[in-house]
Parts: sequence; structure tokens; C-alpha cells
Amino acid sequence: QVQLVESGGGLVQPGGSLRLSCAASGSFDSINNMAWYRQAPGKQRELVAGTSSGDSTNYAVSVKGRFTISRDNAKNTVYLQMNSLKPQDTAVYYCYAEITIGPRTYAYWGQGTQVTVSS
Repeated sequence: QVQLVESGGGLVQPGGSLRLSCAASGSFDSINNMAWYRQAPGKQRELVAGTSSGDSTNYAVSVKGRFTISRDNAKNTVYLQMNSLKPQDTAVYYCYAEITIGPRTYAYWGQGTQVTVSS
């Protein structure tokens, strides 16, 4: 069974930083795209940042210049470095990965981790 295990969320003051981690475990052949999504109360889940297996990246306009997505393929892990955090960043953050097992590719989601930005 493949799992995406997230860590690094918590409470931080405005202007502070957090780093989220998401590690894939289990049996699989490869990981393709990985991404971070978030969902704030009353809002639809939105893409925050994504990265391909070739290391191309894309970001939501609201986080450009503040957040950085990266991956360590040897560890099957994707990170989200979040700097200059704002109260508007408060949300549950979800890891996403497209994982190939044999001839098929599946979409997996992490369990979500709460990020709260408040003074």
C-alpha cells in the first residue's frame, strides 16, 4: 500500500516560516508529478505549488516569491518551504503525487497538515 505521510505543519506568527515534508512509502515504480494543495475554511482546494519529475515548478500567484517547492527523489520526498507567512496562508495543506505501479499511474493524497498563521 502506498502512503503519503506529511509533517511540518503547526502554528506560526505572521512573517514566520515553516517547512512541510511529504514522503511516499510502499511499493511503486516511480513518482511523476508532485504538488502541494491547500484548503482554507469555506474555500475550494487550490494548487499551491507543483513540480514534475524533471524539476519544473509552478506556483500560485499568491505564494510566488515566498514559497519554494523541491523534491529529493532518492528519499521519495517533496518539500514546501514557506517564508513570510501571512494569515491568509492558514489552511490544511495536502500533498499530492502521481505514482506509477506496474502499467498504471495513480493519484495519491496525503492526510493533510494544518498550517495556522496567527499572532
